[in-house]
Parts: sequence; C-alpha cells; structure tokens
Amino acid sequence: MSESAVIVPVPEAEPVVGAFRASLDRSAGWGVPAHVTVIYPFLAPDRLGPDELRRLRDAVRSVPRFEVSFTEVRWFADTVVWLAPHPAEGFRALIDAVWSAFPECPPYRGAFGTPVPHLTIGDDAALDTLSAAGDAVSRRLPVTASVHVAHLFQGSAAPGAWRSVAELPLG
Repeated sequence: MSESAVIVPVPEAEPVVGAFRASLDRSAGWGVPAHVTVIYPFLAPDRLGPDELRRLRDAVRSVPRFEVSFTEVRWFADTVVWLAPHPAEGFRALIDAVWSAFPECPPYRGAFGTPVPHLTIGDDAALDTLSAAGDAVSRRLPVTASVHVAHLFQGSAAPGAWRSVAELPLG
C-alpha cells in the first residue's frame, strides 16, 4: 500500500545519525532520509491532485524559514531515541499550518496527542542498542541546519520505495 508524508529532510544530520538509522529506523530502509516529520500519514497518493498540492504548498509557504540546532538526545519511553530541535517552534508552526489546511490528516492519526517535533535515531530495538546509539550521537552534537524546504514523500514498506515527489519551500 502506498502512503505519503510531509517531512523536513535534515541532511546535516546524516553524518551523525545515518549509520544508526540504517539499522534502527525502518524508514531509513524505505529510503526516507534523516528528517523531522510534519504530517504522517498524509493524504493517500491517489487523493493528491493539483488542488491539494497547491493547498499544501500554501500551508508550508505560510511558515518563515528558520535555523535550528539539534543539541540533545531524548526518549519516548524506552522505545524511541531521538534528537530534539532547538528551537522547536518552526517545526510546530509547520505541523500546525499543514494540519490546519488538512484537518483530516492529524499527525500520527492523533495517536500521540500534541505532536513533538523530533528526528528519530532509532526505535523498537533493544534498550541497550538504542542507548548506545543515543550515547554515540550525543558525543557528536550539536547539528545545526537551515530549514527552508519541506518535502512531500510517497512510498510503501518495500525497501527503497519512498521518494520525494514535491519540494515545498517555506516562506
């Protein structure tokens, strides 16, 4: 089954998290780069026509470009290790803008309440493996990035199936 997501790729993080994501984050195997998720799941690819793409572009463009640093490793329970963006407000603004434009697409189907912007290092692996990854990444921080574009990605759970199908510039 094909899906879509709106993400902000963070290529600056790849040298720090890429090796860990390759074995600890299934989305890396699908072809999704190091990123902060804006909305997942987004509209099914067959529901993304020119009007929806225009509405998505307008929502993303409503948020100004911003600078961010990933300065600390954090956890969701003991199952997901991730990098926290500082400040996180730019990502929150993107999430809010896209969600407002597409209220039928709550982040993570609304499963986690208020979305927390994050860059996943790894999930659903042994705690000692995730801890070692988090410790190794924390020694290589901070990672700084200039956020000026989001991407619409589409794909399936097949290896390497996800691709960027649209660049979405921020304002």
